[in-house]
Amino acid sequence: MLIIFAPLIRPMDLKKFVDFDQIEIAFKAKSNKALKKRHFIFTTMKWPMMVSVGTTLTKFGLSVGLPIKGIVKSTIFDIFCGGESLKKCATAVDELESYGIGAIFDYSVEGENSEKGFEEAYQEILETIKVASRSKILRFAAFKLTAVGDFDLYAKIHANKELSKAENEAFERVKVRVESICELASQLEVSLLIDAEETWIQKPIDDLTIAMMEKYNTTKVVVYYTFQMYCHTMLDHLKALHGEAEKGAYILGAKLVRGAYMEKESARAAEMNYTDPIQPDKASTDRDYNAASLYCIENLRGISLFAGTHNEDSNYKLTVLMDDFGYKPNNERVFFGQLYGMSDHISFNLAHGGYNVIKYVPYGPIEATIPYLIRRAAENTSVKGQSGRELTLVTNELKRRRN
Repeated sequence: MLIIFAPLIRPMDLKKFVDFDQIEIAFKAKSNKALKKRHFIFTTMKWPMMVSVGTTLTKFGLSVGLPIKGIVKSTIFDIFCGGESLKKCATAVDELESYGIGAIFDYSVEGENSEKGFEEAYQEILETIKVASRSKILRFAAFKLTAVGDFDLYAKIHANKELSKAENEAFERVKVRVESICELASQLEVSLLIDAEETWIQKPIDDLTIAMMEKYNTTKVVVYYTFQMYCHTMLDHLKALHGEAEKGAYILGAKLVRGAYMEKESARAAEMNYTDPIQPDKASTDRDYNAASLYCIENLRGISLFAGTHNEDSNYKLTVLMDDFGYKPNNERVFFGQLYGMSDHISFNLAHGGYNVIKYVPYGPIEATIPYLIRRAAENTSVKGQSGRELTLVTNELKRRRN
């Protein structure tokens, strides 16, 4: 059994089980019209200035009531979102399932910071779990703690500050919502990914997520903790939580991501003069992400792994690792995840190879999902090579179809 990880694997060996350059498989579900739309969007995203101007104009247009919703819907919304409601996601989800890919419904509305808003988001999360339970293949749901509770309240708890009576009552309501969400997921046999957020609100998220794993992960994996590997302490944290799970006789659900708040984290650390929690460079994040994947596969009897990444190298290495340790592609403890509208060359080729693949499918009213869409546009601009790689693959597929 191989113990040394992928740095010793020759690049030619990485494609032993799956090849992300198989564009015919990657885009089989897309019409020529859909591919041309993607070509336009990813061409635009290559240019940060165009993304910046487009973002500003979209925000302004919506704020003054200009009729631009149709433009947004027919372009960036259609690529990155499944629909305006759960019901309207049906077409996107049916298409994914026909290719062996599961869906996680992600209500991508920036919640109203009030008890009314938290309660509405809570009810929507419960509905996503009910819909997920009817999936023909993989059953997953996801949510953020900030959808069902106040960010500033979490920050105060994280900082170990004394809470007022009203704040204690508010946090009790949060705990009731989280418990109810996890209870329903367990009853309906849906796996639940609890997202990580900013480090300065993470302690209450950690405490609640761990408590839910202790309760619901004893015989099956219901709850997953999210490890943001761009934090330099996260690999050790993964090992520590696995140790706690072994002592507590429950299974650790481990969702590995690189992370989503890097610029914000570093800026806050500099402003407030504390040690930056972020890795010194991308290579360090990649190293720890891959090391975390190895650790999970080495300990798969006590861990279930959800590998959420658009990084081709990490996905390739995980397929090789699974084989090295004798695990079949469809092992019930290993899942690959990408965002809807991104990295179809990874998702569809993995699914074609028999691996468990999930797409995060965001949904919500067009105007309410604008912040999410702006983040996706910025991410494709800032992630080195991301939009360029997507554009090259789409261009090559359009050329292939013309020949």
